[in-house]
Amino acid sequence: MNDLIADTHSIIWYLFDPPRLSKPAKLALVAAAQNGTIFISAITIVEVIYLSEKKSFPYPGVFPHLLAVLDDPNEPIEMLPLTLNVARGMDRILRNEVPDMPDRIIAATAVEHKLRLVSVDSDIRNSASPAALVSVIW
Repeated sequence: MNDLIADTHSIIWYLFDPPRLSKPAKLALVAAAQNGTIFISAITIVEVIYLSEKKSFPYPGVFPHLLAVLDDPNEPIEMLPLTLNVARGMDRILRNEVPDMPDRIIAATAVEHKLRLVSVDSDIRNSASPAALVSVIW
């Protein structure tokens, strides 16, 4: 199965700026779109709202576009909720390795759902805890 979860930057770049993706990330996302599902964490929606409010954010319209994609049953992108099990799983993603709370939630969501994780975040990619639990692609 080609299902995976994309972190916030990865899904934004997939939708709005594909050249920013690494080749392995782009290949994994395209494969998931064609033969599986690209999941995002609920925290990604919150991050997109937050980023969209910044004047320096270079992708206007990303929030309504992402909502439209999530609402469209023909699109291969779905949201996974922030559940109690995901919250419990955050203790498996060590804070000293991944200090950013949204990144920890995304990694814990990947672990909870046993999904490969596409992430540009160097803290996630260089940490032992998520990498020991799920495949991290960049």
